[in-house]
Amino acid sequence: MNQQAQLKQAFEQAVQALDENVPGRAEIILRNTLADFPSEPNLTRLLGVALMQQGRFKEAEERLVQVIRMAPDFAEGYETLAEIQMSLGKGDGAIESLQKAVELNPQSEYATFRLAEILAMAGRGSEADEAFEKAFEVNPLRRNIVEGMELFRVKNFDKAEKSFRAVLRKDPDNIDALRLLGIVSIRQKKHSDAEALLRRAVTLAPQFSMCWTNLGLAQIEQGKYVDSEFSLQKALELTPDDPEIYATLASGYVQSGRQEEAIENYQKALTIFGDHFPSLLGLGHALKTIGNQEEAIEAYRNCARVRPDYGDVFWSLANLKTYKFTPDEIQIMHDQINDPNVDTDSEISFCFALAKSYENDEDYDRAFEFYERGNEKKRMKVQYDPYELEHIVDNLIEVFTPEFIKERERWGYPDADPILVLGLPRSGSTLIEQILASHSRVEGTSELSDLMRIAAQSGTNRVDGLTYPQVLNVLKQDEIFERGQDYIDQTRRQRTDRPFFIDKMPNNFSHIGLMHLILPNAKIIDARRHPLDSCFSCYKQLFANGQTFSYDFFDLAEYYQQYVRITEHWDKVLPGKVLRVNYADVVEDLETQARRMLEHCDLPWEDDVLEFHKNKRAVRTASSEQVRQPIYSKGLNYWKRFEKHLTPLIDHLEPILETFPNEDRPASL
Repeated sequence: MNQQAQLKQAFEQAVQALDENVPGRAEIILRNTLADFPSEPNLTRLLGVALMQQGRFKEAEERLVQVIRMAPDFAEGYETLAEIQMSLGKGDGAIESLQKAVELNPQSEYATFRLAEILAMAGRGSEADEAFEKAFEVNPLRRNIVEGMELFRVKNFDKAEKSFRAVLRKDPDNIDALRLLGIVSIRQKKHSDAEALLRRAVTLAPQFSMCWTNLGLAQIEQGKYVDSEFSLQKALELTPDDPEIYATLASGYVQSGRQEEAIENYQKALTIFGDHFPSLLGLGHALKTIGNQEEAIEAYRNCARVRPDYGDVFWSLANLKTYKFTPDEIQIMHDQINDPNVDTDSEISFCFALAKSYENDEDYDRAFEFYERGNEKKRMKVQYDPYELEHIVDNLIEVFTPEFIKERERWGYPDADPILVLGLPRSGSTLIEQILASHSRVEGTSELSDLMRIAAQSGTNRVDGLTYPQVLNVLKQDEIFERGQDYIDQTRRQRTDRPFFIDKMPNNFSHIGLMHLILPNAKIIDARRHPLDSCFSCYKQLFANGQTFSYDFFDLAEYYQQYVRITEHWDKVLPGKVLRVNYADVVEDLETQARRMLEHCDLPWEDDVLEFHKNKRAVRTASSEQVRQPIYSKGLNYWKRFEKHLTPLIDHLEPILETFPNEDRPASL
């Protein structure tokens, strides 16, 4: 084999090994060939790439310096050296290397754009702008990419989408546009669209680890945890030292209930970068979920050290319910909410955290001041129509008549596995769940969205245009049966080998009829609490997602009234189906209420249910710390501490409150 053929073969074999993410094999091929041809710059550059992929950045830098000496006009050598220098934290050196690469090859799309990116990261704004303009001249589509990225940064996702789609119309295989549009789709909650875009991206660029990471996130958002784990492990094969990948992998484990594995991966990310903020925050949440409060507090405090302006950290501490802020922490929160540049979401979180702090100190007037401020700002950020639920309830009552139910009796899937615990949030549903999950035959899962999904999907893509719940009138028996089977199949991801499991989604109260239809043997428990305690407890809670009705007294009252209205309807058309459990009754006589619940669920008595606070299962709701304590009565009629501030709520709920005994009614009634 002549010299040229030997060099070509070595080059192609090394490139293939690098593409397959086997840099060690590429290194062997290149070192063997370079032993015979030590002055070959392209092979020496590839050896630098192989060393870089193995994390041996100092050795890689030495090789690229050698390349530059051998071939001072080799533009690609400077490009590779710049990437190694960035990995070593030598930003200024990387800028110099890329400037030389652009000087040697002004048409290099990679070098022109990468130079602009690094100048921007270094805060050299005017130079970065000039460099971007040159990059746009080389590839005009880059302008749309940059514009889209800036629009994404300011959360203008619709316009960002247009920018990236403009690129794809001219260049359908543009990896950057595919990936970034996929990320935009995730933020728009178009998760299946995001997955399709990102699958296309990894097909075109299987060595681009960020595409695999983003694909994994899109899959997590859809509950495709096996697929997401595969995607994220591919990303780790390509970039084993990226803390972002470990953090994303951990978030998938959190969502699928694998808290210990989540903690392990957050800790791996923090081993790589000790101040990686998403991992510190995720670690705090995961530790809280499994009951390791002291370690959770340490993680949250590290978050506050890294990002004192990030309000959610302080709310996470307050949301432990038992944490007492230091005077310094309270001062930080006051300083932040008085800063005109504070992010609105953070300001809201600081308000709720301060309110909880003052409430713990029994300064209820000051506490309400901050609860009111936080709720007013949050209400402006959410979209909620207080009359939408009334319309939904009208439709449900119209469809679920006694005749409708009788005609379809026993159409559904026969499994008796599910126990639905529902009601208004903050009404004792987590306590009920914890009691039941302390039984040896019952699995405690989490707030599952599967029943809501089945309801939403029942009326999609129909030619006749029927939507839920009216579509139920035309579904055949086998279609009802399949929906019940689908619910059981999809919820298995949250279960172990226990025969029964709890689906504790409070908002499922509107889907009781649907659950009876598709799973007639499912058991249902409605957690009920004094309306003022229930509504005001929602008002005090900054929910991570959903519950958009909870940030205004009128919205809360209207929601509560519709909740009562539809549950009264279920009692009429499905007598005995729903067991109503009052929080006050559980507090006053735990054993009697526990026996009622087990009897309703056809479960034998076990003494362990009375020791629910000793259960070590993961609890992800706001009540996680309360249910790890023996039962207490301080939550009964808690609203009375704030009664003078609750006049609008009391006025709206007056018809319901008038049915209560005098000792449980506001003085104004």
